[in-house]
Amino acid sequence: MKALPYLTHELPGIDGDIRQRLEDFHVEELPLYPASGQGTHVYFRVTKRGVPTPVAVRRIARHMGVHPSAIGFAGLKDAKAATSQWMSLEFADEAQLARFRDSQVQIAEITRHGNKLRPGHLAGNRFGICIRGVGEAQLAAAQSVLGVLVHRGVPNFFGPQRFGARGDTAALGAALLRNDAEEFIRVYLGRAAPDDPPECKAARDAFDAGFLDRAFQSWPRHYTDQRRAVTAYKRKGASAAVAAVDKRMKRLFVSAFQSEVFNEVLARRLDGIDRVLVGDWAQKTDTGGVFQVEDAAVEQPRAEAFEISPTGPIIGSRCNLAGGSPGEIEREAIDACGIAMEGVARVGSLKVKGSRRALRFALIDPQLSAGEDEHGPFIDVSFTSPSGCYATVVLGEIMKSPPAAEGEVVDG
Repeated sequence: MKALPYLTHELPGIDGDIRQRLEDFHVEELPLYPASGQGTHVYFRVTKRGVPTPVAVRRIARHMGVHPSAIGFAGLKDAKAATSQWMSLEFADEAQLARFRDSQVQIAEITRHGNKLRPGHLAGNRFGICIRGVGEAQLAAAQSVLGVLVHRGVPNFFGPQRFGARGDTAALGAALLRNDAEEFIRVYLGRAAPDDPPECKAARDAFDAGFLDRAFQSWPRHYTDQRRAVTAYKRKGASAAVAAVDKRMKRLFVSAFQSEVFNEVLARRLDGIDRVLVGDWAQKTDTGGVFQVEDAAVEQPRAEAFEISPTGPIIGSRCNLAGGSPGEIEREAIDACGIAMEGVARVGSLKVKGSRRALRFALIDPQLSAGEDEHGPFIDVSFTSPSGCYATVVLGEIMKSPPAAEGEVVDG
């Protein structure tokens, strides 16, 4: 993934470091609706430190004697952070749930509701982030950047976390959409990078050299998809190897490619992030509904009031491209990513529906302050953002250096 441009590129960044300590990065999930206190689904608020959401789910499921899939949650939360989120479990024994004990995961509140929590059932997230190595002297510069973001909006880029630790998930998605099984497998099982874990690098090197048995033996046992894919490739070739990869992972790869196309469109429209053009599909901030702009002069005051925003494509069968000059930008971006729009509808049994995504998002109740503790000076930044938006994009604008974002996952 190439580096993302900054909306505030004319303003200096403050540099600094984040995530030096778990308590330096707080995320509080804001529910889409309050629990009613009645129903068969037990809702419980989970606080965790230093573990991703799926790990917390597995630990709670083990304690409750259920399969992890029985536990519902609205979104994935950062691993390298202190986070709070709601989960649900139907017909749960509340007393047993309250007895759950774990050094990294705690259950803070228990109530009830009428339905299972599902992905997307959240209004947004409240972030509290400590930027270390900077302080009072850099506060004015940070405030200048924040002022622009509040006025014009934050670029709604998908952050680097979307593209995997190796940065290759979009390439895997593109290969799937092109039905290029051989290229997919070459990327998925080979092409080692210098910073790959040693055992994974050995497996990839062996695959590239054609030593399939050695590749299979080199993959750690918990890399089950890779081991299955090597076996299938040896027996029946690339198409069988692709079929051996878990469908959920293939969905993630396609989603990463969709994100790459969106990022490319947004990068090309960054300077006009708060302007609507004729042909745009504009999104209403309050309802999320979209409509096509016919008269930009009429609609622009609504954009300036943040009532509407221009959107970019999440390509798929249900994604209508814009008209006019915005449509030309979108088609150029799709071409640059090497995919024919008319071919983006299905990958095997996996449907690629698509949608539209706002090019910007609003910062809600942003706050900045400087201080110093036993670890040195710092700047605290806090804000609320809608679900599906990346806090690290805000930090990147303020710091003007790619923040150490490993572990961050946001809710789509």
